[in-house]
Amino acid sequence: MSTLTRLGKAADRIERQTPAHRDRAVDGLRALALLAVPTGHWLLGGLTRDAEGGLHNASPLSAFGALAPASWVLQMLGIFFLVGGYASVLSYHRRTGSAGAWLKGRIARLGRPVLGVTAVWALAAPVLYAAGVPEATLRTGATLVVQPLWFVGVYVVVTALTPYCVRAAHRLGGWAAAPLLASVAVVDFLRYGPLADSVPSWLAVVNTLPGWLFAYQLGVSWGEGRIGRRGSWLLLAGGTVLFAALLAVFHYPASMVGVPGEARTNSHPPSLLVLALAAAQSGAAMLLRDRLAKLLARPALWAPVVVINLCAMTILCWHQTAMLAAAVPASFAGGLPGLTTAPDSPVWIAARLAWMPLFAVLLVGIARYARRFEEPWRGATAVRRILAGVLAAGFAVFALGLA
Repeated sequence: MSTLTRLGKAADRIERQTPAHRDRAVDGLRALALLAVPTGHWLLGGLTRDAEGGLHNASPLSAFGALAPASWVLQMLGIFFLVGGYASVLSYHRRTGSAGAWLKGRIARLGRPVLGVTAVWALAAPVLYAAGVPEATLRTGATLVVQPLWFVGVYVVVTALTPYCVRAAHRLGGWAAAPLLASVAVVDFLRYGPLADSVPSWLAVVNTLPGWLFAYQLGVSWGEGRIGRRGSWLLLAGGTVLFAALLAVFHYPASMVGVPGEARTNSHPPSLLVLALAAAQSGAAMLLRDRLAKLLARPALWAPVVVINLCAMTILCWHQTAMLAAAVPASFAGGLPGLTTAPDSPVWIAARLAWMPLFAVLLVGIARYARRFEEPWRGATAVRRILAGVLAAGFAVFALGLA
């Protein structure tokens, strides 16, 4: 039996097992947002090798500012939070137990993969060091692994706020997200306006919750049927106009991700530009929902969406490990364009694009084993759970440079 025949049969089997009420468009949007995470990190994040063979973080955006528009496409966390809010409100209404039990289940689903990847890295790091991997490389790798996991903590918090988001949606509809937008705008004005010199730097942290809750609240309102076609067009048009104004008039940084050496960043914590992009993306997603659902009615397109959604947290937690699985061995061979050389030339961009299929293959290989962390740990004893927690905490301390 050929590979294509096997894949076709697998797609047909997934199609038969899909419930008729499944919202394929929402799952498709989630899959798209998920794939944007590794694609963005692999394309817009580089590594350089020092004289001792250690790897350090670098970014092609430092040398190629023209790549900034790529970050507008690849920054799809707004879509992820939108879909998260939509799916959460439906799950919340379907729950059979208390809201606390529902939240506990959601947190467990998010926490298991995070605990798994950090515990594995805690065990692997000493072994790699003993095998000759420089400490600088291990610290860089630990930072890359931990960086995407901030999202999980924020997502847990906004998920816990689902009951309040539902109430806000019932009272204000799609406008329930407007106060969050206003809050971020006020903080940005204080950070970058005429009073900037007298404003403490920690004020930026205030944007973290309302900045990411904005798209989640839109998703809750959407799931409650409170945003129609006119509201979707308003989000798309308003978000686009605000985005353009912030870039052209208020001179926000063009990149949606941090650029080494730049004084301002849009994403950590989110600035008003992130919310403008999320609004435009959300409006577009709502308007394209029916077309996307029709497209995903085809088994050959629907099957990969199902697989990606089943491995969502595995992709998020392990995609940087897949890149490092290629870069760390390459560092012993010297400078390889696209892997261990400075991302400061067109040659590096072309080489990195050529390496990305290998990263994807390595991620698939890792996912075959790491996927089990997403499943309930029924066979794990209390001692093993405690040990995993201790290992994860130790790795976090190392990754954050506290040890």
